[in-house]
Amino acid sequence: MSQFPPSPVTATVDFDAQGVSHGFLRLPYSRDDAAWGSVMIPLTVVNNGSGPTVLLTGANHGDEYEGPIALFDLAATVQAGEVSGRLIIIPAMNYPAFLAGTRTSPIDRGNLNRSFPGRPDGTVTQKIADYFQRVLLPVADVVLDFHSGGKTLDFLPYCAAHVLPDKAVEARAFDLVRAFGAPWSCRMLEIDAVGMYDTAAEEMGKVFVTTELGGGGTASARTAAIAKEGLRNLLVAAGVMQGEVVPRPTRWLDMPDADCFTFAEDGGLITFLADLGDRVTAGQPVAQIYPTGRTGLAPVTVTARRAGLFMARHFPGLVKPGDCVAVVAVEV
Repeated sequence: MSQFPPSPVTATVDFDAQGVSHGFLRLPYSRDDAAWGSVMIPLTVVNNGSGPTVLLTGANHGDEYEGPIALFDLAATVQAGEVSGRLIIIPAMNYPAFLAGTRTSPIDRGNLNRSFPGRPDGTVTQKIADYFQRVLLPVADVVLDFHSGGKTLDFLPYCAAHVLPDKAVEARAFDLVRAFGAPWSCRMLEIDAVGMYDTAAEEMGKVFVTTELGGGGTASARTAAIAKEGLRNLLVAAGVMQGEVVPRPTRWLDMPDADCFTFAEDGGLITFLADLGDRVTAGQPVAQIYPTGRTGLAPVTVTARRAGLFMARHFPGLVKPGDCVAVVAVEV
């Protein structure tokens, strides 16, 4: 017997129905303005014949927009005849955060990507995580979860997968990263993997691919196009969509250890001394942080902890102690 009750989330579509079905994941949520209200998470399911099931998600964090742009577009344009297998398209999995334009949910401050495996009797965010953990991930063969830097980070646009103990699954994931064809491709190291959607999927043996496609709490024409074109390529390479993979050049990055990350030890006004895409050396100054409490104080210098390519930076002009301010990867 399961230690948890069934999920309170219900789907308004039949996941096994043939053709294209649009609907919602409905999560009851009683609140001041709707005693019997619900969180309604938009959903599209496409079924046609036999083939793999690919689960597509965006807005795991609500202030990241390339994924929702690509997935709302796919949901509006996909035809059942293009598909061999099943697509489950959820453009905004943390829908309350997406509507609020925030990383975490405005309802419970929950970070969905740190809430797995979730709880069916927990907060709204935990209930969403539980539904993915117990209902959606088990039926998926491949998972693509779109991310970008949100309001606090900016990245070189890349597609990524993780180094895994199961080398066959790892190889399949990196094949799909290569097919996606972002300008950069990355063997990614997570510095905070506990409770992540990635971890939940990979522990089930699923092929998991993710992205970081810019940031700053917006999307550009360039990064939106990377998301749309990469999505189509990945679906073709996964065997769930007809067509040809359109080759796009990519350069590979590796994040081999924690020295890739530099964190602020002081708060203040940050100015960068290197730009994304620059090559830096270990110990090279990459930013300065000016104290803002008074004038006349010298800035604190922030240095790279390893040599490599400057691939991500803090986005807002003010930083707090503990903020990640720079990420350096090794170009392979």
